[in-house]
Amino acid sequence: MSAVKSSAGPVLFAGVSAAVPPSSPPAPPGPAAGADERVQQVGVIGRLFSRPEFASISGAVLVFAFFGLTAGGSGMFNLDGVINWSQVAAYLGVIAIGACLLMIAGEFDLSIGSMIGFAGMMIAIPSVYFHWPLWVAICFAFAGSMALGWLNGYLVIKTRLPSFIVTLAFLFILRGLTLALSIMFANRTIVSGVGELAAHDWLAGLLFQGDVGVGLFRWMARAGWIAVLDGGEPLVKGIPKVIVWWAVLALGGGFVLSRTRYGNWIFAVGGDANAAKNVGVPVRLVKTSLFVFTAFCACLFAVLQVCDVGSAAADRGMQKEFEAIIAAVIGGSLLTGGYGSVVGACFGALIFGVVQIGITYTNINSDWFRVFLGVMLLIAVLFNRYVRSRVTEAR
Repeated sequence: MSAVKSSAGPVLFAGVSAAVPPSSPPAPPGPAAGADERVQQVGVIGRLFSRPEFASISGAVLVFAFFGLTAGGSGMFNLDGVINWSQVAAYLGVIAIGACLLMIAGEFDLSIGSMIGFAGMMIAIPSVYFHWPLWVAICFAFAGSMALGWLNGYLVIKTRLPSFIVTLAFLFILRGLTLALSIMFANRTIVSGVGELAAHDWLAGLLFQGDVGVGLFRWMARAGWIAVLDGGEPLVKGIPKVIVWWAVLALGGGFVLSRTRYGNWIFAVGGDANAAKNVGVPVRLVKTSLFVFTAFCACLFAVLQVCDVGSAAADRGMQKEFEAIIAAVIGGSLLTGGYGSVVGACFGALIFGVVQIGITYTNINSDWFRVFLGVMLLIAVLFNRYVRSRVTEAR
């Protein structure tokens, strides 16, 4: 191809200029390197509102402020008062974590409360009437509860029935079995005598009964840092093990949900199970394992309670399934799945414990406790719906 020199200056190849004429205006400056005009900057308030646990943390701050004003001088925030409402929150927090993870995956378990009562009987009856070692009865209760959790998950997946229906059926089945077995063996609804066995059992003493940090609390009592009884013993012996279990489950569940591939699977399954299945997520395994974990949490609640109280009762765990769901919803979990936070569920349980115990330190009638829970549930659902709509529109 021949080159022809033009009078304008640049060299032309087949009629196409090889250089921009010097008379052309300079191009406008482009965006900075690495910047993307499609990325919208979100402020601090927007980021806070997009967090599922924001509502529960805000609610906890308001609850603490309320009781700080109304019961600040009543002893509610003394060490013994803090341990009291923390222990109530911890019991609920143990099952709220399981309920939260299952709800994020788009399922419910309404048999949690009945599982607590039934697991208690699986501990008390073999150990008291069949003279099993207590640690064997505890292992038997965990195995039986987790097997029932697997059965719940299997039936939900195999029959494609709503988990609400399947677990509602198990709510009645397990509650009926608990009542029937207690009457059959003890001729009453309470089976006692476990406390003495727990005091001499290595597994119960190591993991489920008593307090942590007893020596530390005695040292603080001798130093005059905490209140003591007439005999010089500390008013608070230590941190109850249920609080330790709550902390362990919260840390573990939060890490798994936010830092692992399995946690991403939970969100994906709850958001759209069919889409998750199409990209290779083991939907059946995820849902079944979460039903098993929820049953494990219910059994853990029962073991801690039986070892602490020393007996099992047929009415244990009544309405705990609803309280666990309330704590999870207050914590930011959506009833439709795909959204939630373990941290939020823990703060929801904390609100529950503070209010339940805090009312006794005020002049407020305790009958208003259920009213408060219902109002908190309604506000949390409305707020979570608002936040979800903002996040969806932003995307």
